[in-house]
Amino acid sequence: MDLSQKSLENMEYMIEKIKEKLKVLNFDVMKSSHFDETLYEELRDLYEMVMRKSSFSPNEMQAIVEELGNLRKR
Repeated sequence: MDLSQKSLENMEYMIEKIKEKLKVLNFDVMKSSHFDETLYEELRDLYEMVMRKSSFSPNEMQAIVEELGNLRKR
């Protein structure tokens, strides 16, 4: 998958992978349509950071969830 290309499909893929990696149950409400496409690069940066790490502290998980919240459409 070429994540350098902005697309709804790529956003959906990254969000799903972040949800899987974090194993957070209430992420079901997060859908790619909830995110602002103009912030695609920020989402990709967050995705790449999450994929690099093997585990997360509770504080890191909270920060990631907050950042995802910041990327949502207002």
